[in-house]
Amino acid sequence: MNKLNQFLGKWRYLVYGVVVLVLLSLFGYMAIILGGRFVVDEEHFVFNESTVLTTENEEDIIKLYDENRTYVPLDTIPDHVTDAFLAVEDHRFYDHNGVDFWAVGRAVWRDIATMSKAEGASTITQQLVKNVSLTNDQTWMRKTKEVMGAIYLERQRTKDEILEYYLNEIYFGNGIHGIEEAAQAFYSKSVSELTLSEGATLAAMPKAPNYYDPSEHPERVEERRDVVLSHMENNGMLQAEDMRQAQGRTLGLDIGDTESKPATNSYVDLVLDELEQDYHLSRDEIYTGGYEITVGLDPSMQETVHDRMQQEDYFQGSTDQVEGATVLVDQTNAVIRAAVGGRDREQGDLNRVQVRRQPGSTFKPLAVYGPALEESLYHPYSLIPDEQRDYDGYSPENVDGQYAGEVTIYDALVQSKNAPAVALLDELDINQGLSYLEDIGYSIEDNGLSVALGGLENGLTPIELAGLYRSFANEGRYIEPYTILEVKNRHGEILEAPDRNSQQLFSKQTSWNLTRMLEAVVEDGTASGGEFNKDLAGKTGSTQHPHVSGGVKDAWFVGFNPDYAVASWIGYDVSNEENYLTDGSQLAVSLVDGVMSDLDQSHDLTTSFSVPEGVDDLEGPIRLAQIDDLEASVSLGFLSGVDVQLTWTHDDDRVRFDVYRETGDQVEKIGSVTGENTYQVNDTQMFNNPSYYVVPVNPLNGSEGEPSNRDQAF
Repeated sequence: MNKLNQFLGKWRYLVYGVVVLVLLSLFGYMAIILGGRFVVDEEHFVFNESTVLTTENEEDIIKLYDENRTYVPLDTIPDHVTDAFLAVEDHRFYDHNGVDFWAVGRAVWRDIATMSKAEGASTITQQLVKNVSLTNDQTWMRKTKEVMGAIYLERQRTKDEILEYYLNEIYFGNGIHGIEEAAQAFYSKSVSELTLSEGATLAAMPKAPNYYDPSEHPERVEERRDVVLSHMENNGMLQAEDMRQAQGRTLGLDIGDTESKPATNSYVDLVLDELEQDYHLSRDEIYTGGYEITVGLDPSMQETVHDRMQQEDYFQGSTDQVEGATVLVDQTNAVIRAAVGGRDREQGDLNRVQVRRQPGSTFKPLAVYGPALEESLYHPYSLIPDEQRDYDGYSPENVDGQYAGEVTIYDALVQSKNAPAVALLDELDINQGLSYLEDIGYSIEDNGLSVALGGLENGLTPIELAGLYRSFANEGRYIEPYTILEVKNRHGEILEAPDRNSQQLFSKQTSWNLTRMLEAVVEDGTASGGEFNKDLAGKTGSTQHPHVSGGVKDAWFVGFNPDYAVASWIGYDVSNEENYLTDGSQLAVSLVDGVMSDLDQSHDLTTSFSVPEGVDDLEGPIRLAQIDDLEASVSLGFLSGVDVQLTWTHDDDRVRFDVYRETGDQVEKIGSVTGENTYQVNDTQMFNNPSYYVVPVNPLNGSEGEPSNRDQAF
């Protein structure tokens, strides 16, 4: 006991020191273990992934990202690729517990010897912790946190999980994150298809991505690739013969196409807006969430529209800043197939397919003629006033200044007359005229008769107009146009899509009648004269410039064929004294005509409209031509005696002819015939030698034409 006391007395300070050292070591170890929890956050390992927009044919349109990354599981990465990274970055990865202490010791000794904070000796686990949870500052504190985080992470995750995180996180320069995007960018293939040499090349890059950029410095990359292959052979991952063969290969780069696609910018912005509004995804989530979004874009159709909108002939104005917007909507499902919201538009700029503008006369079928045809009192050949009237200070004029007194609804639409449209809306009542649009969700707050001519405070967008006109060829069923067909999250789960139920705008019969009437607008009316030789229906529209007499503010054409609905607007973003169009709606008509002609070459568009089942086709208009060749001749019959035979020429067998006899001041109607050009008078009154004439009558509305010439038989 005395000896023990003597020993403790002599060495007690050493013993105390050892005990304190052990306690400090235990305390330090526990601090490292517990402190790692504050360094590593689970959220850091939910990596940002690229969102990809693809077509129905799986053609990639664009990648949207903050970090260009596509996450892939470890089991899809070939062993020779993972071995390449392990060999050059951390060949003892599967042997240590997150920190290679011998390597750390050597690195610390170098730091002391060089009086600098040289980076080195970091394991793959340490690199991962630094990249996802720490800064790149080369400080002792950051290195300490890195070690703490690495030890903690190794206790929470398997080695394979850590390696998978690492290979999907590493940066390859040029905005490329993760091994899959690197394989696509430099070899245009998936990581699963990489060869030994290609995998070693990618493993050579993360040390200094800009310095070892293979597209800029291929010699440097090839030299370091060979170093990677040597490390693989030294660590038993590769046979010497395979190493030599791989080192003898060129880099064999196949740089992916990074060319921008300006033609798709407008469409992409529509998709982004739809993701926010219908799927409630924020822009940040879209750019980081790794979604796969299938959209309805037809790339060739988009290019066609974009190319046509680069042609100056369609954009005639007082200055060079004339703009335009064109959208095409599929008749089958209301999917937007093409949308160009500007002539030279960058992503994020003003998207004019979404800008509300006064629609001009394109609004007439929606607010006047469609509602009128829904009422039992009107049909396409009903007569309505065509005269300039004053409505409490509002006195709309026909563009040509000509008034017929009365005109059919059909002709008023085809000729785009203003006075009849306003008169008809006045008869209908404004609220009744707008009620059909309101029933499908369009709240039009304007309450003046100028709405008949598209004089709206807020207006409509090209997309809205194309969607509304699409309903005419779909038995009156309206579906709001959309771009997105399917959204999958990073786990492959399909997000619930909004309802795309149709709503009834007008009845089947009204919609078909409007289709036939709008077809006549293109054939014989204000939109005639184009080269597209298949069925097309539509309506022109223009608005007066507010500052320039005779100038045009907005030029429109909205139409449809059996395959697509189309809306095109031309004008200025800001209309002032300097900016005005020098031509009207014919600009938009010509643009659409060119687009449809091009699409017919690439898509073989349907030739003609088909009458829907259960609908009566609309008869063509009856034109009451002037009869100036009536002849009255005497005919002798064996039994009937002396008769008078009236003959004249007329081509439409639907016309009824009322026959009149005039004797002195007396005129009497003596008969009628329909579809005939002759009439036999038995009661000749030959001694009075009367005159005869006929009056053509339109049976569709009872209107009479001018009396024919008069002739006598005796």
